[in-house]
Amino acid sequence: MKKMSKTSPKKCCPKNELLAWDLTDLYNGIDDKQINTDLETYKKSALSFAKKYKGKLEGLNAKQFYEMAKDCEDHSVLGNKIGVFAYLNMVTQMKNAKALAFYQNTSEKLNDYGLPLIFLSLEINKLPQAKIDEWLKDEKAAYFSPWLNRIRMFKKYELSESVEEILHEKSVTSGDGWQRLYEETSARLKFTVDGKEYNDSEISKLTLDKDAKVREKAGKEIARVFRENAPLFTLIYNMVVKDKAIEDVKRGFKTPVASQNLANRVDDKAVVALADTVRANYANIAHRFYRLKAKWLGVKKLEYWDRNAPLPFENDKKYSWDKAVDTVLKAYNEFSPKLYDLVKDFFNKENSWIDVPPRDGKRNGAFAMSLPDKYHPYLFLNFVGKQNDVLTLAHELGHGCHMRLSSKQGDLNDATPLTLAEVASVFGEMLTFQSLLKQAKTNQEKLCLIAGKVNDMINTAVRQIAFHFFETRVHDERRNGEVSQARLAEIWKEEMSASLGKYVNIDKVTEDNWAVVGHFFWRPFYVYAYSFADCLVNSLYQVYQNKEVKDFENKYLNMLSLTGVKKYDEILKPFGLNPKDPKFWNMGLSLISSYIDELEKLDKLIDKEQKKK
Repeated sequence: MKKMSKTSPKKCCPKNELLAWDLTDLYNGIDDKQINTDLETYKKSALSFAKKYKGKLEGLNAKQFYEMAKDCEDHSVLGNKIGVFAYLNMVTQMKNAKALAFYQNTSEKLNDYGLPLIFLSLEINKLPQAKIDEWLKDEKAAYFSPWLNRIRMFKKYELSESVEEILHEKSVTSGDGWQRLYEETSARLKFTVDGKEYNDSEISKLTLDKDAKVREKAGKEIARVFRENAPLFTLIYNMVVKDKAIEDVKRGFKTPVASQNLANRVDDKAVVALADTVRANYANIAHRFYRLKAKWLGVKKLEYWDRNAPLPFENDKKYSWDKAVDTVLKAYNEFSPKLYDLVKDFFNKENSWIDVPPRDGKRNGAFAMSLPDKYHPYLFLNFVGKQNDVLTLAHELGHGCHMRLSSKQGDLNDATPLTLAEVASVFGEMLTFQSLLKQAKTNQEKLCLIAGKVNDMINTAVRQIAFHFFETRVHDERRNGEVSQARLAEIWKEEMSASLGKYVNIDKVTEDNWAVVGHFFWRPFYVYAYSFADCLVNSLYQVYQNKEVKDFENKYLNMLSLTGVKKYDEILKPFGLNPKDPKFWNMGLSLISSYIDELEKLDKLIDKEQKKK
């Protein structure tokens, strides 16, 4: 792994200061001369590659194919390095015009310079299967079989080279351009509560405040700001959806979700089965839980912004960064010392792989960014010390460890689909939750912890499917013309009401909150992957908890290393799980339901304890 530059301004983190990442593992800043050098190398390597291989693939023997694939991989690694640096540099300073311009200019150059390689997948898909088989008989060439198989999956949906070139060139000004406008607009939004100004990251934390009046002010302010910006977001969303529809139709995808399903390597029927199974459990899970939560908050109905509210009797514990780190490290180590060894590197202050604190201009949310194996992942947080922040840390660390394991498959082979990308993160959250639960001493503490976990599981498994149904309806209707702001609000209210139930108030105040969901804009049909992963992890965790599989730890780590090269049903076989069986999804949801059963029991016990007092 490349060592940090000695000139780094953030080589270590001063005591009591939250970690901020140091991107000098990649470049020393946007003025680093190496960036232009690397861009020029990237440009020349694409031209050289095309000159050497275009129109000549069928004549390559296995050894020559292997050399070609290695050349392609080296080109990809360099492009990833440049593109990731430009993005990570931007997301912490989205009010910095230079950072924004650098990201856009770099993206456009990478897009343009990569154009000569458009021929590659098209030409591979024109080859007879006998030629592919000939290559793969060679042991070295067979290393790239996952990459070849993935390319061949899209064979029937590819267009002519000239059309593919146009789509590639226009991507920065069509779908990508609209997505950028959404992201930049969201980052510039200002929210005011009691005379104090907040950005979108900070205001969302207020909806987790223990004071109901603070939550109400924050919730109404979020709704107000997004209502004022809804006309622009409606236009952006319509353009994103239309851009996707044009390409889907040209390629021959029968439904808007089909292209994402193919990319996820999941059968259309499996996604339908997941969505329908979750919808059938709305009442048994979400409706039942929100009835309890309304009771605990002392109201007949929860307001929309109160869904994630802490309970009134909850210990409003604030976690220091060090305590949060210790909590997560302990949970990971108890499960697997090998996993712990992967995790601890993220907290080495000499590495600076994590950006922790919320700052003005920093993007909202949290994510993990992968890079080829010669580098390392980066984690992005907005940590303010809530218990949920501890679980978010565990979540993103799961991603980081997963990326470190799977990246060893090589940059071309490692293509973990969204449905499996969330497995390690959700599992890491579960480990940390269980560790916190063991430390709980009273029924009330246990109830608060389990309620918080169920809250998150509903957000992941249930609410994301409601988002999926929202997306599906919008994309379907968009094919007949623009979808108005009023219609988007109507679909939103219908899907939210169905999923959340009668104990959550869904009204005009929050009808434009669909625009808060960035995934609708960034990656259409991403959202069901969260539910897919949550149900999968719940089933996997039950197998682990019941000690049904020997050597679970090593099999789990091996599974994470294979998510980019094998299908989801294959990697689950060692655990005795069959995700093609409809019972599989119910098994995952049953864990959430069992937690609600436990909450109902604890609720009755606490009522009895209080009556005795």
